[in-house]
Amino acid sequence: MAIQWFPGHMYTTQKAITERVKDIDVVIELLDARLPGSSANPMLAELTAGRPTLKVLNKQDLADPARTALWLAHYNALPATRAIGLDASLTTPAQQIVKACHELSPNRGGMAKPMRVLICGIPNVGKSTLINTLTGGRKAKTGDEAGITKLEQRITLADDFYLWDTPGMLWPRIVVPKSGYNLAASGAVGRNAFDEEEVALELLNYLKTNYAAGIAERFKLVELDAETIAVMKDEDVLDTIGRKRGALLGKGRVNLQKSAEIVMHEFRAGNLGRITLETPEEFAQWLAEGQRIDAERAAKKAARGKKRKSGDEPAAAD
Repeated sequence: MAIQWFPGHMYTTQKAITERVKDIDVVIELLDARLPGSSANPMLAELTAGRPTLKVLNKQDLADPARTALWLAHYNALPATRAIGLDASLTTPAQQIVKACHELSPNRGGMAKPMRVLICGIPNVGKSTLINTLTGGRKAKTGDEAGITKLEQRITLADDFYLWDTPGMLWPRIVVPKSGYNLAASGAVGRNAFDEEEVALELLNYLKTNYAAGIAERFKLVELDAETIAVMKDEDVLDTIGRKRGALLGKGRVNLQKSAEIVMHEFRAGNLGRITLETPEEFAQWLAEGQRIDAERAAKKAARGKKRKSGDEPAAAD
């Protein structure tokens, strides 16, 4: 099942960014360090083209440090781009953002030319928490559910530093299926837009290959070693976790829905260890495949449209 989520307020955000970016010096895109490729908004890249960009890999304390280093190197190699890792709840690292913005736009600063910064990101990536850390107060609403911030707001960080916060925004169509699953697993997608059991199985499929030891330790699967977990069926791993946690129905059957909720909660809370669900190389492969399939779909749709227009195919055939 392809996961898509683009409610009406995100369309409003898209329009607001289009207007606001005309007067912006630096764009900050907050990414989830556990899925730095999947949480990068391709539509935002189009809307802010030509503006210096600071990629902030937030929640790095939950991510695999070795993989975070790979992603920072990947983004720092891009033109007019800086990338830093951050835990948004820590005050001192958060100040790196102000310094990086001045490095990206060195000619801005002072009352005559104040720094104007737009901060964007997917839902539930920690934007509001970061802003509250930067301001030393509670300027923005926070929560663990996607879509908390609904309106654009301007925040003054200093007399010559203005920050515009925008609501979390995805993009109209996610062409990389794996990205959809990773976004859902991280909490960036509304609960009604995906099947939790399906997402949990996709998550376990990746974790049992790359982070099996974390699964065994957290769920106390003492009878199973990492090598055994890695070759188990995804469904069997989910079933085993449900039994360990007492997620049972009548006659000893496992409540797979409850088991899926447990798996995703443990991942989001960082209880399975420091995990990153993609490397730059993996994401590049997923993206290329997704774009190929999307191009083929568009070509077929265009061909059907031509046939209908010429009368060779009835409209009902689409």
